[in-house]
Amino acid sequence: MALIVQKYGGTSVGTVERISAVADRVKRYVDQGDQVVVVVSAMSGETNRLLALSSAINDQPPSRELDVLLSTGEQVTIALLSMALSTRQVPARSYLGSQVKILTDQSHTKARIKAIDSEPVLADLAMGHVAVVAGFQGVDEQGNITTLGRGGSDTTAVAIAAALNADECQIYTDVDGVYTTDPRVVDGATLLASITFEEMLEMASLGSKVLQIRAVEFAGKYQVPLRVLSSFEEGEGTLISIEKNADMEAPLVSGIAFNRDEARLVVRGVPDTPGVAYKVIGPVSDANIEVDVIVQNVAADGTTDLTFTVHRNDIQKSKTIAEVVASELNARDVAIDENICKVSLVGVGMRSHAGIASQMFKTLADVGINIELITTSEIKISVVIEEKFMELAVRSLHSAFGLDAEAS
Repeated sequence: MALIVQKYGGTSVGTVERISAVADRVKRYVDQGDQVVVVVSAMSGETNRLLALSSAINDQPPSRELDVLLSTGEQVTIALLSMALSTRQVPARSYLGSQVKILTDQSHTKARIKAIDSEPVLADLAMGHVAVVAGFQGVDEQGNITTLGRGGSDTTAVAIAAALNADECQIYTDVDGVYTTDPRVVDGATLLASITFEEMLEMASLGSKVLQIRAVEFAGKYQVPLRVLSSFEEGEGTLISIEKNADMEAPLVSGIAFNRDEARLVVRGVPDTPGVAYKVIGPVSDANIEVDVIVQNVAADGTTDLTFTVHRNDIQKSKTIAEVVASELNARDVAIDENICKVSLVGVGMRSHAGIASQMFKTLADVGINIELITTSEIKISVVIEEKFMELAVRSLHSAFGLDAEAS
């Protein structure tokens, strides 16, 4: 017998038929003797529908009231799934985030989990019941409903699994696991049997949309084994854990991530003096804009060019801030480029193998792709290139590092 936490996303519970299919799957686990906690999202499209209703009333609604509204989507799903389980003679009880209780901070629409009261759920499990929990939501110390932000149901599931000391947290989605790269870009992308928390965290932060990055961070912190599976077809999926199977040699590169949403900003001709990087980057960060790749080039005339990337949606705001700073520093000018992307190699095997960067650079050069920026970490190499070359770069690197399905 195992204690399993299962999470089903919006597409997995998008219709009555899909909810019934989830109930059938949960019943199979119960019938084999497992204790099951199910965390669900709102039905596909429901959160967008609620946001549209909100916008029609108030285009800048109070965040507390927005959370009250958005949390209703999951309430529908937990009730319907519990009803579906009941018709299959599987006793189930639904829980809102406030009933578990999932205690969060007071940051409405983007709250962070502080603690979980596991006793009510454990009591239900001890009686042979399935606990069906609303994802994405919690409650602060004043009793106000809070939500965890887009994709927050993943975080809810991992947090509950950690609180219950579950044997595994299974994330069911519309893909059958984690691939070496996006199969829509590379036909030969390979399904990974396993991947480490470190690698998955890098993949998630670099553009992979399979898991929410907060959920991966949470799982790594509390060492909760995660498995990504498809709710539409059978399969073992991808196990995300502390380390890969001991009998498997870590490959040089486990996956290739990419992000189309990058934009570059260059502040040129900045005086090369101590603290200048902070004077440029500080105001941008203070505006709650996440800065990614940063490169500083010093010229012979005593000035420096400071280049950094941000999300494309933030580029105009960043440019406005940078222009004010540039004027104060007597910099030459500010330039932006919205036609770039970032492509990254990820793999724990990089720690013990040299030459990966040079192979990456040669592969891109061989297909005529110019690298504009480079950044590295212990298990990652990222390059910024022109967006129009992104798919060519991903395919070329995927083949060069032996990740194609036929080469595996």
